[in-house]
Formats: sequence, C-alpha cells, structure tokens
Amino acid sequence: MDSENKLGDYLRARRALLRAQDVGLPDDGPRRVPGLRRDEVALLAGVSTDYYVRLEQGRERHPSDQVLRSIASALRLDDAAAGHLFWLALPVFGASTATSLTVAPELVRLMDGLADVPAFLVGAAQDVLAANAMARELYRGFARYDNLLRMIFLDPYARSFYGDWDAASRLAVSNLRASSSQFPGDAHIERVVGELTVRSPAFANLWARYEVRPRTTEVKHFVHPQVGELRLHFETLAVASAPGQHLSVYSAEPGSAGHDGLVLLRRLAEQAARSGQDEVLENGDAHSESGTEQ
Repeated sequence: MDSENKLGDYLRARRALLRAQDVGLPDDGPRRVPGLRRDEVALLAGVSTDYYVRLEQGRERHPSDQVLRSIASALRLDDAAAGHLFWLALPVFGASTATSLTVAPELVRLMDGLADVPAFLVGAAQDVLAANAMARELYRGFARYDNLLRMIFLDPYARSFYGDWDAASRLAVSNLRASSSQFPGDAHIERVVGELTVRSPAFANLWARYEVRPRTTEVKHFVHPQVGELRLHFETLAVASAPGQHLSVYSAEPGSAGHDGLVLLRRLAEQAARSGQDEVLENGDAHSESGTEQ
C-alpha cells in the first residue's frame, strides 16, 4: 500500500522510470538508484531543486497549475498520468461518488442479447459483476471468474491463457491505478490492492511503478485450450448510471481468424449450456483459491 505522501510516492516512482537519455540529458554512467535525479527533474521543469525536493518530500503542498504542467512535461507523463498528478496535488478536483457493485437487470439483458461476442460487466476494482455465456466460456479455464486481477496474478492458468502475460498484467495494474485515482479512498479497491500486494510479488512490483492508464480499446491475445489462439478487439464502455462500472466487449473482423474462433467459442458455449456445465457466475468478495504466485 502507498504511504501518506501519495504525491511524493508518485513523483519518485515516475522519475525512476526515466533514463537521462530519454529526456535529452547526458548519460554520465551507472547511478546508485534507477531513473532521473531530483535536480534533473527540477532542471527540466524549470523550478529550483530545493522546491522540487520539498514537493517530493511532502513539505510543499500548494503547487500551481503551471508548476504541475511543467513537472508533468519533465516526467513525460501522458494525459492520464498527468491527470493523476493533478488529482494528487489538487485533490479537491478529484472528488467522486462511491463505486457501485449493483448490476442493473437491463445490462444483463443487453449482455445476454450479445450472443455472438463475449461481453461482461466489471466494477472499479475489476470484479466481474456479470457476464454472458460467451464470456464465461472464454474464461472457463480459470478456477474462479470473479476478479480479473486475482485471475491474472493468483491463478496459474493465466500464464498460458494470455498470449503476453507481462503486457496483460501491466495493463491490468495501470488500469486499477486509474480507477483508484477516479475513486480515491474506495474501500473495495483498497482491499483488492492490499490482498494482491501480500499474495503476489509481481503485482506489488507493478503497483510500485505507479503507472496510470485507463483501459479503453486494444487488441487482446488469448490462447484458449479448445479454440486455440484468439486475437480480439477489446472495447470498454462506461456505465453512466453506475459509477465505476464498465461494459467490456470482445469482437473480431468478419472473415478473420478471430471471427472464426468466436464462432467456435459460441458452439462450445451452447454445448456447455445443453450439458448443464454452465455455472452461475460467482462474484463479490470471493477470492481465487488456485494458489498464490511465488
């Protein structure tokens, strides 16, 4: 978990990810710690080293918008990461409502109506709140289909299911960072972070990098045990009536290998339904029991 000096934690983590050559500074050889030095960030941001040190140590608590923009530029932050910086420094602008775990029946009907593509509803902490038959079939190999982060970091099956586990895990953590920025102090997000920090060293290391990137659209690479490789377009849509919830949908171009894979996946889902294998989705605070990453 993070310390009370969240702004300082963020600044230190972000400068640790940059090399001198990344920002046009001379490379003076090996360093005692990775990343830029404080005086280098101050130079790039156009502020005094003393001011930057006080900001990072939590002794300066009223930076101006101009200073924050300069620091965001110095640290090469994108829009999402810069937005998180502003929220940490000016938390009044980050106020938000509580997240919701209640699933509207209208959303369930909508997902069930999407019979040809996997669709599922996730909460701010990446809990799977509801899913259609195609999504359940896609993720059937996991011990539990309850929380995407627990599945990625605590279930050994994830290593073979994700075509690029490293990329998938990094995106999942940076997306959780974005949620924690949008919903500061959310108790459920903090519980998930706390559990995974203790149970998964890989999660703890990625969480410490402090990368913030909300997930919107991308190409996902899966390896399904019966369908084989699947490369699917991923789209996520915010549910305006339920803070923190997103409807996630996978699709593929007609005629593509991914589309053929979805056709086979639907047949498997239909067979599972006929044979009574399709189980009720488990959600809430249930934890994966498949093991803790070593």
